[in-house]
Amino acid sequence: MSTPKLDGWGWVFAVFGVVTFANALWMLAGPMHWYTDLPAGVPDTGPFNPHFVRDIGCAFLTVSVALLWAAFSHRVREPLVAIAALFLVAHGVLHAYDTLRGALGHNHWWLDLPGVYLPALVMVVAVFKTKRPAIA
Repeated sequence: MSTPKLDGWGWVFAVFGVVTFANALWMLAGPMHWYTDLPAGVPDTGPFNPHFVRDIGCAFLTVSVALLWAAFSHRVREPLVAIAALFLVAHGVLHAYDTLRGALGHNHWWLDLPGVYLPALVMVVAVFKTKRPAIA
């Protein structure tokens, strides 16, 4: 049995999957440390709730598994990427909504760019670029 090789999108999904997995583990293992030390202004979103941080950590863990699986399995890539994109885009929309309505300061546009908006945008592109052609 041969080990699957990563193509270009596979590398993208692997990198995003590993980063998302690391974030999920941090949220699950050290929710207070994540809340106070993530350089994204998390305390601006409300008071610390360890259960809630771990709940979100479970969502990020799910996304990381989907992305890592998609990296190595072309056969099931399309639905896995769509599931990951659904969460990441919804997460981005929520952050944009809260910033637009003034619940978060305008500095959150920049704070959230690398960890919230960029992953969502990459996954939207991936959903369309990794679609398999329809079989006639």
